[in-house]
Amino acid sequence: MNKEFANFKEFYPFYIDEHKNKYTKLTHFIGSWFFLYFIANLFVTGEFKFLAYALIAGYGWAWFGHFFIEKNKPATFKYPFYSAIGDWVMFSEILRGKHKII
Repeated sequence: MNKEFANFKEFYPFYIDEHKNKYTKLTHFIGSWFFLYFIANLFVTGEFKFLAYALIAGYGWAWFGHFFIEKNKPATFKYPFYSAIGDWVMFSEILRGKHKII
């Protein structure tokens, strides 16, 4: 079922519900750190291959969590913009201790 969301505030509870397993959140968290690492390398070196590495690492870790741990489809497939925002909001919440990942 494809839900409609008027804004990100409506979307975020759905996003979090798609990440019930703490290990799915952990794979997102790891992927986000790799994304940041490769983006930093892009800025330091100017080599655009690091953009590809960042996207592959970020999505790869997250999608692994969805397909093999959570056993659902990533929200990115239906809501790419809100999902990107949701990932960084969840990342910041993990850093602040709101979500347990280990």
